[in-house]
Amino acid sequence: MTGKIPITKTYKLFIDGVFPRSESGRTFSVNNPKGELIANVSQASRKDFREAVRAARSAQRPWASKTAYNRGQILYRVAEILESRKTEFVELLKSIGVDSKAATREVEDSIQRWVWYAGWSDKYSQVLGSVNPVSGPYFNFTVPEPTGVVGIIAPTEPSMLGLISRLVPAIVSGNTVVVVSEGHSSLTSVTIGEVLATSDVPAGVVNILTGDQTDLLPWMVGHLDVNAVDISGISPKTDLTLLEEAASNVKRVVARQVNEESLELISDFLEMKTVWHPIGK
Repeated sequence: MTGKIPITKTYKLFIDGVFPRSESGRTFSVNNPKGELIANVSQASRKDFREAVRAARSAQRPWASKTAYNRGQILYRVAEILESRKTEFVELLKSIGVDSKAATREVEDSIQRWVWYAGWSDKYSQVLGSVNPVSGPYFNFTVPEPTGVVGIIAPTEPSMLGLISRLVPAIVSGNTVVVVSEGHSSLTSVTIGEVLATSDVPAGVVNILTGDQTDLLPWMVGHLDVNAVDISGISPKTDLTLLEEAASNVKRVVARQVNEESLELISDFLEMKTVWHPIGK
């Protein structure tokens, strides 16, 4: 027998720290620019989304209760693993049509962006919080707290940087996330999930579903255990009337087109809590 039999990888979902197939058994194919098959990818269903939200909710309080310094350490460890797998990510981007130099630059920028946000873990509270002047014998503090479970629509273009720019700002403050990724971006998204699975990030903090965003978006905006949704990566072809359900259940919807590091992206998923405390004698 001559030659090597090609082994086509099937990318699975990433839910609660493990990699299950979709409960429906459905998959979709991802091809390179020449039309050649690169990989098969699991197509998530409504039930998969429900399981991902359940995992995110269970993980949210323990993740938020960690010290800010500890969360920063955990996230910095992810950057170290990304750095060690840099060549793999470059080759993955090249396989889906990204130019070699552009792929190298994007992976390097993605790692640096992860480090940048990890560094804010124990600083954003001091910058965004405040001690407020009041008339009376009280201290009045404004303290940022995590929103809870955040649904993220990953950018549809084959961009590692695009997903990281939305993912890390959400989790650095103690939120947990359910990411929906489709098309070529599914490959980079699940590979990032493989990095997270081998890091110190607790199971359930990040959950990654692959499939058709128009199938899963209605369940994301309608699920009462999802506190906010980030639709910055939504496809222009998506029917935005799907978002009307978010208004009926008072869910925060974020659509911010920011291509650089920004503290505003962290603040998008924070609630400002005001505390009054009497001045002791």
